[in-house]
Amino acid sequence: MKVLITGFEPFGGEAINPSWEAVKALPRELGGAEIIKQRLPVTFRGVREVLPRLITETRPRVILLTGQAGGRPNITVERVAINVMDSKMPDNEGYTPEDEPVFEGAPAAYFSTLPIKNIVQALRGEGIPAAVSNTAGTYVCNTAMYTVLHTVAVAGMETRAGFVHVPFVHEQALDKPRPSMGLDTIVRAFKIAVETSLKGGEGF
Repeated sequence: MKVLITGFEPFGGEAINPSWEAVKALPRELGGAEIIKQRLPVTFRGVREVLPRLITETRPRVILLTGQAGGRPNITVERVAINVMDSKMPDNEGYTPEDEPVFEGAPAAYFSTLPIKNIVQALRGEGIPAAVSNTAGTYVCNTAMYTVLHTVAVAGMETRAGFVHVPFVHEQALDKPRPSMGLDTIVRAFKIAVETSLKGGEGF
């Protein structure tokens, strides 16, 4: 049994991305599953190329995508990904899409198939601030989530998949008035999210 968990490279002028820093710190095994870690590029093109190949190669039972949402005060478990790429901020290749579909002719949206409310409840039960989020935005994080859910759906796989956003870590908030969270707390949150997802439960 395998779990694919991804984090992103830095973007937007940041020196680090807490999602990948936390993924790196995870053990190789959680809840009886092998943990496969992958750093993703912050590019619309890159995630649409890398993720379908990873899914085909690894055939994971659970896919947990993670990313940075600087400004959010807590761990946010995403409910839905939409078939839109739209951003005023360029990706790491300098691309700024406007009202473009992630995939032409694909469904308007996909719901996460992770037990999102169970994850939030488990996190809060461990004293970690967490909430369900109803928007993953229209930047690369949403594109990654949509790509994974679309790939799994088209292939008819039973893989559970979804996305978790994390706040800045403390070192990123030293020179800006933004909420932050300790990296050790984020690592613990990812462990809980994986273990809860492996147990099952309702998606949304």
